[in-house]
Amino acid sequence: MALFQTLKGFKDRLPAESACWEFILASAKATFDAYGFSMIETPIMESAELFKRSVGAATDIVEKEMYTFDDYGKSVSLRPEGTASAVRAYLEHPELSASTPAKLYYIGPMFRRERPQAGRFRQFHQIGAEIIGEASPNMDIEILSLLFDFFQQMNLPNLSLEINSLGCPICRPVYREALQLFLKEKVTTFCEDCVRRFESNPLRILDCKKPGCKEATKNAPEPVTALCLECSDHFKAVREGLTLLGIPHVINSRLVRGLDYYTKTAFEMTTTNLGSQNAIAAGGRYDGLVELLGGSKTSAIGFAIGIERVVALINSNALQGKAKIGPTLFMAPLGTAANRLLLPMLFSLRQKKIKTEMGNPIRSLKNQIKQADKLSAKYLLIVGDTELQTGKGILRNMSTHAQEEVSLANPIETLITRIAS
Repeated sequence: MALFQTLKGFKDRLPAESACWEFILASAKATFDAYGFSMIETPIMESAELFKRSVGAATDIVEKEMYTFDDYGKSVSLRPEGTASAVRAYLEHPELSASTPAKLYYIGPMFRRERPQAGRFRQFHQIGAEIIGEASPNMDIEILSLLFDFFQQMNLPNLSLEINSLGCPICRPVYREALQLFLKEKVTTFCEDCVRRFESNPLRILDCKKPGCKEATKNAPEPVTALCLECSDHFKAVREGLTLLGIPHVINSRLVRGLDYYTKTAFEMTTTNLGSQNAIAAGGRYDGLVELLGGSKTSAIGFAIGIERVVALINSNALQGKAKIGPTLFMAPLGTAANRLLLPMLFSLRQKKIKTEMGNPIRSLKNQIKQADKLSAKYLLIVGDTELQTGKGILRNMSTHAQEEVSLANPIETLITRIAS
């Protein structure tokens, strides 16, 4: 047993899983680029006040889950999410707002001191995208189509796009009052958190997973029934756009956000394959956040994808095999002389970005073939004393087991031609 182990809620990323991550990140970057998004990288540590304002000082994240500490007299926090940092950067750097709207995406670790469970870690990673500076429902459609397109490429099982409208500062108070009136007689059945939420944040009760709270809100009025004309037209345009693009979606009236700066469209991508942690992406329109953080009134919408949850789905899916890519060529030197010949070849092939591995020259051919097979190499090149004498190595296709002789006179060009065909 190791003397030290990873901390609770943190985990190592081993090579096999890293290959899966590389596949996901490469797909994300290609997709986001096609939609005109530019990458931004923000620090993992920010002023604690930034998150208190954006996430909400009275939320569980700020009160219980943030890693906050004193840094020479300044209260700082490890970022619990990425949107606040992206908006802070948007306000700090004028070049980001030079073109409207700003379309940004980020990839990186987030930190929350939550109770670890399946699909939930204290250090987790997100892919996020934000469109800042445009109120049109076309931006909602664009961000949702981007999300749908990405997951379609992942070929993940049992996904569902759920959407809702939260209204705006004009119509949400009307809904809030109707919801409180409906829930007033049921407060005694709520969990401790929802008893507190009844006065401060009643919409969050709709999102509670506790059985008593779910039962109490079973027939609660839906947010969409209280929308003003503008919000109703916006939501209708979003739904019509999704239908026009052939993107399936369902209205989930229990899908809410607890903070006032969230407006209109809210959404989640969910799956039935991850148990209780069923959301693998979530987002919404946050037209009030830029102003809350010191900017002028600016519309915005975005989402965040939980990478660990996507990896968990891929690991139980046929796509896992695509993520594990072995070497194109494994070279098996049998003896010192063969090793001297193949070592420069190994370096040259790697310089040409051909994934190549080489065995230990003192090990038997059987042992090296076993190693090549374990690495899932596509081809095996065998060179021993006999091959050195004839000037021809043996190239084996590891899938078909077909073999051919290849000249060792111009080995690099010959090998590239063979393994590329």
